[in-house]
Amino acid sequence: MKTDNKVIRRQKIRYSVRKKVAGTTAKPRLSVFRSNSDIYVQIIDDVTGKTIASASSKDKDIKAQAGTKSEKSKMVGAAIARKATDLGLTEIVFDRGGYLYHGRVKAVADGAREGGLKF
Repeated sequence: MKTDNKVIRRQKIRYSVRKKVAGTTAKPRLSVFRSNSDIYVQIIDDVTGKTIASASSKDKDIKAQAGTKSEKSKMVGAAIARKATDLGLTEIVFDRGGYLYHGRVKAVADGAREGGLKF
């Protein structure tokens, strides 16, 4: 089975990012996964290995909105920021997951910042 070089390259970048980025209980990690059609984010406490909160473009309130994928990504960032502030979190560490900080990944970060999270 042939593996795609693009996928292998992203995995290598992802592993090198994860060596440097780790979330604690006080400052958890905001992890981003981007598929062709949707975007998913999680707030993770790496000390306990638990997912604290999550949001995606498949959520009912976001899916019902009309707009481009980048606009929906910004809504996902705002949604995760609301969930984090409800849990009492204000500071996080951003994990771009091996993707370039551009486009939809940047839109998630901008939405989270506008929602009140500090990176």
